[in-house]
Amino acid sequence: MSQPMIAAAQYRGDKTFTLENVPLPAPKPGEVPVRIAFCGICGTDMHVYHGNMDARVGFTRVLGHEMSGVVDADGEGFTKGQKVVVRPLDHCGDCPACRAGHQHICHSLKFLGLDTDGAMQEVWNVPAHTLHILPDDIRMDHAALIEPVAVACHDVRLSNLQAGEDVLVIGGGPIGVLVAMVARDAGGKVVISEVNAHRLAILQKLGFDTVNPAETDLQADIMTRTGDKGADVVFEVSGTQPGVDAMTACAATRARIVMVAIHAAKPAVDMFQFFWRELQLIGVRVYEPVDYEKAITMITSGGVDADTVITDVAPLADIQQAFENLDASPTAMKSLIKVGA
Repeated sequence: MSQPMIAAAQYRGDKTFTLENVPLPAPKPGEVPVRIAFCGICGTDMHVYHGNMDARVGFTRVLGHEMSGVVDADGEGFTKGQKVVVRPLDHCGDCPACRAGHQHICHSLKFLGLDTDGAMQEVWNVPAHTLHILPDDIRMDHAALIEPVAVACHDVRLSNLQAGEDVLVIGGGPIGVLVAMVARDAGGKVVISEVNAHRLAILQKLGFDTVNPAETDLQADIMTRTGDKGADVVFEVSGTQPGVDAMTACAATRARIVMVAIHAAKPAVDMFQFFWRELQLIGVRVYEPVDYEKAITMITSGGVDADTVITDVAPLADIQQAFENLDASPTAMKSLIKVGA
């Protein structure tokens, strides 16, 4: 009897993917096979595409972690056909972070889909502890947003945002807009700073107040909106030096500043303002199980406008073109790969 085969998109370096038919691997003890429905293209996947992570991922890696799928075989407490998402973090269990209960920032953390093969293949074997069960009636394309929404839920949870507080989100890309949605759902009065006209149009369609700092003095605008107080909570999602400059300039006394973006180089930070106004700087990274459950609730309840956030969908066979299109598009927000039939 011949071994079953599956389609898998493998990163080959130099902005290139190949679609391969590979043998379906048997799940290892503790793993569950998941048949993938949809997989989003993450900003980290784009970093890989641009060759910035070749030393980490190599040239046969199957990318993808923003996914939805169904359990493909009974086992490890799961039943074939259950709708699931994967929280793509595999921790060691024995480092100081893990022992302190912070497994999501394990010192030896494996990020599934980067340090291991990921979801841009028809069947993905994953550790059982990474799975979250979904409601039966959830749309699977919407469910592929749960991972990035969980990022936003973690960011807002750690900000300790209170209803009625003034919130500034610096950067209106895919994560920025999700942070804004979660912050608004928590009762924050949200303003988003963004320079891309196409993104600004999407943000305004979603009902957000926006500022284009290329055209308007952002600090003056925020001070006017808040009665010269400034923003109580600031999320830096732009990953730029102007964004870091704005996060302190626009902050209220004792504001909480949440560093969401990954900066390629160490930015210059106005530390005097932290002293002068007793600001707090909060680092946030990935998510914990509670954030996944919150994200599932937000997606199923309509707290996230998934249809607006998802701007295009391509089949797995067109993965090369999908990455090229996203790289060149000024309008795309979240691109999905349809992996399943």
